[in-house]
Amino acid sequence: MTTFQVPERMNFTAVAPKVFKAVLALDSAARRGLDPVLLELVQIRASQINRCAYCIDYHTTDARKGGESEARIYALSAWHESSLFTVAERAALALTEEITLLPGGVSDAVYEEAARHFDEELLAQLIALICTVNVWNRMNVTTRKTPGTE
Repeated sequence: MTTFQVPERMNFTAVAPKVFKAVLALDSAARRGLDPVLLELVQIRASQINRCAYCIDYHTTDARKGGESEARIYALSAWHESSLFTVAERAALALTEEITLLPGGVSDAVYEEAARHFDEELLAQLIALICTVNVWNRMNVTTRKTPGTE
């Protein structure tokens, strides 16, 4: 099988190391206190929406290493129709979609449902995580960073 190699536009890490390190620091801070399984689900879902091949590969690999099932990883793009996700995970995924897409802001219903499952501190961490993965997605999609381009 012949694969198509998408040419990387720029090695962002090398060209803007201070920005890269700042986003790494934000990423580290945003993860604090969040369940590792939820963390990966949120990052995979945002990356699917943003079509970031690099981040999808990265976070599905991390999810598998953390013990996540193949069935849940495969069902993530259709989580609305799946019974494999907890109520709290579903609330986090709905928040992920609304923050990522910002179709008209984040609805009160989605925000309030997330707030029912996460205390204010964890909700703030979750929001920060969603925003951070969107930064990574946008940098990687723009520069065409794909799996295998380290």
